[in-house]
Amino acid sequence: MMHDAPLLPFSRREMLSRTGAGFGLLGLAGLLDQERVDAAGKTPAGRGAGSVSPLAPRAPHHTPRAKRIIFLFMNGGPSHVDTFDPKPELVKQAGKKGPGGKWLPSPFKFSAQGKSGIEVSELFPHLSTCIDDICVLRSMYTSTPNHEPGLFMMNCGIQQPLRPSMGSWLNYGLGTENQNLPGFVVLCPGKPVVGPALWSNSFLPGIFQGTHINNSKIDPKKVIGHLSNPNLGPTSQRRLLDLIQRLNGEHLQRRNRDRQLDARINSLEIAYRMQFEAQEAFDIGRETKTTREAYGSGQFADGCLIARRLVERGVRMVQLFYGSGQPWDAHGNIMDHKRDAGKSDRPIAALLKDLDSRGLLEETLVLWSGEFGRTPTAQGARGRNHHATGFSAWMAGGGIKGGMIHGATDELGMHSVEKRMSVHDLHATILHQIGIDHLKLTYRYSGRDFRLTDIHGEIAHEILA
Repeated sequence: MMHDAPLLPFSRREMLSRTGAGFGLLGLAGLLDQERVDAAGKTPAGRGAGSVSPLAPRAPHHTPRAKRIIFLFMNGGPSHVDTFDPKPELVKQAGKKGPGGKWLPSPFKFSAQGKSGIEVSELFPHLSTCIDDICVLRSMYTSTPNHEPGLFMMNCGIQQPLRPSMGSWLNYGLGTENQNLPGFVVLCPGKPVVGPALWSNSFLPGIFQGTHINNSKIDPKKVIGHLSNPNLGPTSQRRLLDLIQRLNGEHLQRRNRDRQLDARINSLEIAYRMQFEAQEAFDIGRETKTTREAYGSGQFADGCLIARRLVERGVRMVQLFYGSGQPWDAHGNIMDHKRDAGKSDRPIAALLKDLDSRGLLEETLVLWSGEFGRTPTAQGARGRNHHATGFSAWMAGGGIKGGMIHGATDELGMHSVEKRMSVHDLHATILHQIGIDHLKLTYRYSGRDFRLTDIHGEIAHEILA
């Protein structure tokens, strides 16, 4: 249409799109997309012509030992002296006054397990059979013994809101192997204390935010049923989406930089592609009866099985929260740990063995941790309070040495004293194993460079195989 509006200068991108009915831009985009396809080794189903995914795989800083991560998050804070850090001295000091209460020995027995002879609590009879694949980190410590800052620190590397989560940093740095699924999936039945901020992209582009799936009851048709369009087939959907994306793209160019619109464009594309694989990935009914029985039943068991199915399909990071709220928060009675360990022990052991049997454990780093530990002293009669100066976590697979203990707390379990490992050190070590130099993984925002480990972080080379 002819109009009297003045001609405005346009960019090289606009010139290409207008010249030759847009074939110049299509050719350029096709070349760029082919580079991404060559790097990934396959073309994702349902991709629109000439589109380059921001989640496309990117080269690591160095050769990685792990390609993917499963983070088993025990929100609430499990007690180290009742799980993986036995303290005989607590028995001798039982009932005597300590800092903040009387010393409380563990009501659970410990015994040496596996060829390595690592002592594990009776709370974990199934997991103890995998101890030779596990590196127990007994010298963890964090900054604050409160849930909100502790959760932020463990998940985002800083105790104040709002910064990108570890999963978002990983996807920003490396992309993901499967363009038909999100690169960072969060399985949480409800929400922990802080909620979605724990898997936020913050100032990173929106496409890197974690995709939250409520796994309180896994049913692929209900959990992600909104992805399906009952009125349009895949071809019609593709044509409709291409039109919407073209209009959005033109709008984005006019607005120069619009982070929210850019995130919307990318989310529409990945939502379309998820139709071809997400339904199948979440359908644990496709597993054999033997596999299902190995994991056991319940939402956490189903979550562990889904985590394996997702990393098997190339998802970069899966984070599985044990429950909603803070279930491991045993203020009133430490015997509550028996309930929570009972629901998680068998599924976690099955996950490790399943990954190993499929040849996935070698390239999948599994992390188990809460936001902090619990006091060796009693809160009330039988409970334990929050504790930040010494607690336990563990890692397995992904080039981590199994059957070893790293560091130690003092004889009563109060403080990390040997080979102390901060949350920043843990993050730096994880990034190193997945091929990222934590000092180089930066994003410039508000006039300065940010990174997951802030200005801290030392790699624990001793635990690397």
